[in-house]
Amino acid sequence: MTTDAAKRMAEIADKVERGERLSMEDGIFLYESDDLLTIGQLANKVNTRLNGNKVYFVQNMSLYFTNVCEEHCAFCSFRKDEGEEGAYTLTPAQMLDYIAENYNPEIREFHISQGHNPHLPFEYYVDCIRQLKQAYPDVTIKAHTAAEIEFFSRISGLSYRDVLKTLMDAGLSTLPGGGAEILTERYRAKMKVEKASSEEWLDVHRNAHQLGMKTHATMLYGSIETKEERIRHMMLLRELQDETNGFLVFIPNSIQPSSKNAGLKRRVPAWDELKTIAISRLMLDNFPHIKAYFINIGTKLTQLSFTFGASDAHGTIVKEKISHAAGALSPEGLTRDELVWLIQGAGRTAVERDTFYNEIKVY
Repeated sequence: MTTDAAKRMAEIADKVERGERLSMEDGIFLYESDDLLTIGQLANKVNTRLNGNKVYFVQNMSLYFTNVCEEHCAFCSFRKDEGEEGAYTLTPAQMLDYIAENYNPEIREFHISQGHNPHLPFEYYVDCIRQLKQAYPDVTIKAHTAAEIEFFSRISGLSYRDVLKTLMDAGLSTLPGGGAEILTERYRAKMKVEKASSEEWLDVHRNAHQLGMKTHATMLYGSIETKEERIRHMMLLRELQDETNGFLVFIPNSIQPSSKNAGLKRRVPAWDELKTIAISRLMLDNFPHIKAYFINIGTKLTQLSFTFGASDAHGTIVKEKISHAAGALSPEGLTRDELVWLIQGAGRTAVERDTFYNEIKVY
């Protein structure tokens, strides 16, 4: 006898086969289902339709100019107050020295994330971009989350659009996806997300897309959000993508505990991480790529995710700090050879890309 759950899953499978958009109710059903393998198979079908057997990665370097931040997000272990032990703010010259020590000529992207330091003028952030671009004109600068753009707007008195134009003139090419967390105000209030609201985050990306910029989107899951809020988050991104077609990739990030010594109960289950990647691929039908962020889910689960809808393995990174400050157990970065092996070891074709998914080399 066919159960109601099996019938419902079959209906969703028919939608996927026909290329029809899944609804809020479909997404919630998938989260409540224990049929992980079927969900993974459906996501794999969608991803194969879009990307074939290819999995992408980029040679990049993560940079952090300052960890001083006016926000007090409940999940963040990276931020510091001005004068607190471990707080720092680098000059552009100091950052250039750090890059010189760790740089190789095949790095194609600088990924900049940092605190919202209210003790610095907007021009400081602009000058950091400008000097990086002058020193490394061929490296794409991916910098400043939508929450940072909203912060810059407040401290400068400029509109989002003018902030973006100023940074673009200095050398900015794309925005990372951070600061989204969960795009509901209930979550943001409960988790003390004092930075940009859900609508402000979306509006920054809308403005960036209207200026011709392609950007990234994230979701930080695994704390107090409901399954409905996760799906609503995806649907808000999907609606904006319908409007602008400006997102390159979606990155679901599982939240990290506050200590590397945290026990299993403090970490997002692997089951949930795989399911979220797969459901993201199924719900976000207008996104070209879903990224498996090995920093948060580890290298082994990243490999497995390539058969659950993920088509991107992120990049070399060199030395990641934000997730590791919060207790991530993964490597702080991987070499190109390790990324190629990671992908090929899952039976996929490794493709080195630039920031915008232009293919550099197929391995």
